Amino acid sequence: MSQSVAFAGSASNSGVSGCDCLAHRFGNAADHEDRERRYPSDLTDAEWAVVRDALPLPRWMEGRGGRPEAYCHRTTVDAVLYLVDGGIKWRAMPADFPHWRAVYRFFRRFLAQGLLTELHDRLRRRVRVKEGRDPEPSAGIIDSQSVKADAVVGAATRGYDGGKKINGRKRHLVVDCLGLLLAVLVTPASATDRDAATPRPRCCRACARNASA
Repeated sequence: MSQSVAFAGSASNSGVSGCDCLAHRFGNAADHEDRERRYPSDLTDAEWAVVRDALPLPRWMEGRGGRPEAYCHRTTVDAVLYLVDGGIKWRAMPADFPHWRAVYRFFRRFLAQGLLTELHDRLRRRVRVKEGRDPEPSAGIIDSQSVKADAVVGAATRGYDGGKKINGRKRHLVVDCLGLLLAVLVTPASATDRDAATPRPRCCRACARNASA
């Protein structure tokens, strides 16, 4: 269930913030001052409107336990975007964002719930429509790249690519004709493109069925 669903009988403690996230409207985020938006990676209002409606409901709003959240959802998403855009460590999160542990818990929870995949697929469909194409592609292009693995990578998930002479892993990608990602699979570098290509069309068909449901 997404955050676009309206709730009857829920009391809001907001009033000191203009943010419309659920943590401000019904949680405890209103106890924190609004963060000044200063980074290029911060969501615009239009971007936040798309992300907000895709966010799953917190457990505490569905009566499944947990305390109302004390951190703004928009600020937390901004923190994740800052980390990805800057390539920083979690522990290097700037002080104007929530504590890195809180941001990491937010990220892990929504990663497990498929939020990042959902946002990626929505963005891909928007780009395709803007280019005058159908939202879902009818064909895909498959390719792979072998990458050297660090010494800490276990033997069970690495292999030797005799053609590229690389000991490590191989990433297999399926993209549409615009180069937009459809599916990705990571295997030991010893896996051939033929073997890795077998499960990916099934994955793409499953994604297409989910999108049209």
